[in-house]
Amino acid sequence: MATDIQNILEDTFGFTTFRDNQAEIIEHVLNGNDALVIMPTGGGKSLCYQLPALHLNGLTVVVSPLIALMDDQVSALQQLNISAGALHSNATEQEARSIYSDIRSRTLDLLYVSPERLLSESFLNFLTNQEVSLFAIDEAHCVSVWGNDFRPEYVKLSAIKKHFPDAPVLALTATADHATRADILHQLDLDDGRTFLSSFERANITSHAKPGQKRIDQIVQFISNSTNKDKPGIVYCLSRRSTEKVAADLVARGFDAEFYHAGVNAEDRRRIQTDFQNDNIQIICATIAFGMGIDKPNIAWVIHYNLPKNIEGYYQEIGRSGRDGNPAETLLFYSWRDFLQLQSFIDDSESEEHFKQLQTAKLQRMWQFATAMNCRTNLVLNYFGEYRADDCKHCDNCITPPAIIDGTVHTQMALSALVRTQEQVGLNTLIGILRGSNQADIRHHNYHEIKTFGAGKETSFEHWQHYIHQLLNLGLIRVDFTDSSRLKLTPLSEAVLTGKSKVKLAKFVSEEEQKKTQAKRIKITEENVNDDLLDSLKVWRKELAKEQGVPAFVIFNDKTLLQVASTLPKNDGELLAVDGIGPVKLEKYGSAVLKIVKKHS
Repeated sequence: MATDIQNILEDTFGFTTFRDNQAEIIEHVLNGNDALVIMPTGGGKSLCYQLPALHLNGLTVVVSPLIALMDDQVSALQQLNISAGALHSNATEQEARSIYSDIRSRTLDLLYVSPERLLSESFLNFLTNQEVSLFAIDEAHCVSVWGNDFRPEYVKLSAIKKHFPDAPVLALTATADHATRADILHQLDLDDGRTFLSSFERANITSHAKPGQKRIDQIVQFISNSTNKDKPGIVYCLSRRSTEKVAADLVARGFDAEFYHAGVNAEDRRRIQTDFQNDNIQIICATIAFGMGIDKPNIAWVIHYNLPKNIEGYYQEIGRSGRDGNPAETLLFYSWRDFLQLQSFIDDSESEEHFKQLQTAKLQRMWQFATAMNCRTNLVLNYFGEYRADDCKHCDNCITPPAIIDGTVHTQMALSALVRTQEQVGLNTLIGILRGSNQADIRHHNYHEIKTFGAGKETSFEHWQHYIHQLLNLGLIRVDFTDSSRLKLTPLSEAVLTGKSKVKLAKFVSEEEQKKTQAKRIKITEENVNDDLLDSLKVWRKELAKEQGVPAFVIFNDKTLLQVASTLPKNDGELLAVDGIGPVKLEKYGSAVLKIVKKHS
């Protein structure tokens, strides 16, 4: 079997080696077993069912909610001389008749179908009389109320196991936390299915998050830098009106941009999508639905004009960049206004109360991501259950770290309190216990009698909140959405509790202090750049990066060097006023930079 699989991989798909988990997943399915595959966008999910479809004798049915994705997949397969078709609301009667004929004659390898079409009584009756060898359910998170895009019609897909008990079912999604994964297996009646969890690390993507001030100016600067200049990208906006405004603003500044949302007529949407895929349009300003069916490998950047509603959606959307393996950048804007607007959408919805509470908790985690002062990549990995402590070196907080303190004692206090409360408290109650609060729920559960009650009373509520948010981001604590958002320990907790591992936390900086720091920032222009100095700085950075075995941007990004070459700082204080240079970078590289500047001044 292994030889056949390798031959199909090379001869049909043109690859010489499998990617993370692909070979193991394919063998598992070919042995007739069910599985849940969690693999990030661009990780190669489709091969996990497309290759088995060519090895098995019968029909492989792929369930997808996205017409654009179905059509793109079918077109790509037909380019490889693979027999594939799609049945959805846009399929003509002639196309449908042809597909039915091919299924009867057993000449169709893959059929893409919408969940509604699959579950129609007439189609189910038709399929039960055919040889179906495999079902693949794409975007499987849609089956779970814990997921980021719940769709009621997906819940009915449990009927597959009832009608086709001998056919293996492969459920696939790009993002699913612990609660969502468990619910997918339960809802699809795959309780005995194995879960394959690939790494969520996207080392070629550099992520940034900034307060949403002068967003258009920041976008122009972002997409004009040397990394992103003239390369295709997506700006995601919360509303249709925003997509139109942002596109108009960018066009007015000389960029090639179009807007895309559900209000655009179908013909224009197809034209815009095709032009973007064919590199005839550089920038798409769109609502979040755009891109779910796009398989465009050279998207170099993704911008979120507004705060996303949850981490699952955010990570799926930025995963549409850098799929060719080349460096990519993402930029997230956030504001309290964005948060309140998203919260109002949740509050005003007609959903059940427990679902609203879940969405609120996920929105709060998204806010914590946006305002995080720790490694952003690790925050996402820990959120999805891939616990890691080492920094990623490719997010803004790793590239320009904030001031750090030893937070081991504070962390041990918090973890110890969770242990002594049997992990039955939420964030505010935990802080109340640590500060020795007299609040009613603490007294009611006798938490005032545990050893850690009042252990952190010298630390203010705001400081504790700041620290515990970081512990969540660091993966030392997790939120259990299935248990009223109570806080739980993780595999990383024990080493800290037992003193085997220390914890570094970002120093608490009050809002007033932040404003003072921002006021000191120098306004940079590119009009007076010392080109010789800039070249020298880049040469120095390149040599240093080579010595350390890291990408050059990890030392300083281009924007930082440009600002240094514009302002010619003379001392540490002036260097600290440059974006991208904080206390840590100043200590490491400040004297070397000032020496180069002095030479060219």
